[in-house]
Amino acid sequence: MNIHAASTTRAEALVTTRLDSTGETPVLSLRLNGAMPGADELTGAVLRALEAAFAADGSLHRLILDPSGLPLTLRDLPFAHPVTGGLEVRRDGFYQTDMLWLGHKPAGRLRTGLVPGPDGRDHPLRPPHPVGVVYERYDPVADLTVSFRTVDIDRDLDTFHRWMNDGRVAYFWELAWEKPKLRDYLAAFAERPHTYPLIGCFNGEDAGYFETYWVREDRLGPFYDSGPWDRAWHGLIGERRHLGRAKTGAWLRGLIHYLFLDCPMTENIMGEPRVDNSKLLSYAREVGYEKVKEFDFPHKRSALMRCTRDRFFSEVRL
Repeated sequence: MNIHAASTTRAEALVTTRLDSTGETPVLSLRLNGAMPGADELTGAVLRALEAAFAADGSLHRLILDPSGLPLTLRDLPFAHPVTGGLEVRRDGFYQTDMLWLGHKPAGRLRTGLVPGPDGRDHPLRPPHPVGVVYERYDPVADLTVSFRTVDIDRDLDTFHRWMNDGRVAYFWELAWEKPKLRDYLAAFAERPHTYPLIGCFNGEDAGYFETYWVREDRLGPFYDSGPWDRAWHGLIGERRHLGRAKTGAWLRGLIHYLFLDCPMTENIMGEPRVDNSKLLSYAREVGYEKVKEFDFPHKRSALMRCTRDRFFSEVRL
C-alpha cells in the first residue's frame, strides 16, 4: 500500500487529534469525525496525524498512539510497537516508512545473489527506473514542500541546457554543451540500470537537477569497499533564487530521505564532491555525512563522504 498522494487537508477532516504531554511519554489520541472511511484512507489520516505531531516538535522522539475505536492493526502501522495504553511510535522508525512520501514501489531484491558487471564487479540486479514524482514531503524546518520527479527530456531540456551553461554550475559539472549533446547525455540514462536523473522542486517549482546512482556499478565503486546496496548522488540548484542554507538543507534532507526510503537494504548514502566545494561539504555534515577520505578521480580531487542510515534517522530532523 502506498498513500503518497493522500491529502493532508482530507486527513485532518477525517480525524481529530490531541497530544497529551503531561505523562512521561506523550500520548496522541485520535477521534474519528463522521462515518468510518476506507482502510487506506484511514491509515493515511493516521500517518498524517503522526507526521504533524513529529513535525511540530523536533524534540519529540517517541509517543504513544491511542487509536481507541479505530480498526487499526500493526499491519497497518508496521513501525509501531504495542505497549500499555496503545502503540508506541518512535520518530526514527516512523520516518523510515515508505507509505507516506515515496511515490513508487520501493526497490527490493529482484533475484537472489549478484550479477556480473561489465568491469568485473558483481552487483544486485537493479529495478527499472521509476517514472513521475518519486518523492514529496513538507519540510517543516524550511517551511516548504520538497519533491523530486524523473526527468522528461522534452519537457526539461531547455531548463537543463540553461542550468548547465550557467558559469556557476559549469565550473563543477563541466557540461556547458549545446542542446543536442545534452539531449544525448540525458537519453543515455535509459541504457544504464544503475542510475537515473531527477528534477528537484520547491513548492512545485523546478529548482535543481540530481543524479542518483548505485555505487557498486559506478566509477566511485572501486575507490572504497562499496556495498551492494550503497547509493550516491550528484546535485545542483540551477535557479539562483533557490540557493541558500535553508533550501539547501531542505533538498539534502529530502534527497537522502528518498534514497533510504527507496531501498530498505541501503545502509550508506555516499558522496564524492570536489574537495574545494566547501559549501556543499559544510551542508553535508549538517545532514549526517562524515568525511571518510580524499582521493583522486581523473578529473578532480574528491572527498569521499558517507551518511549512514542510523545516523541520518537518529540525528537529522525531518
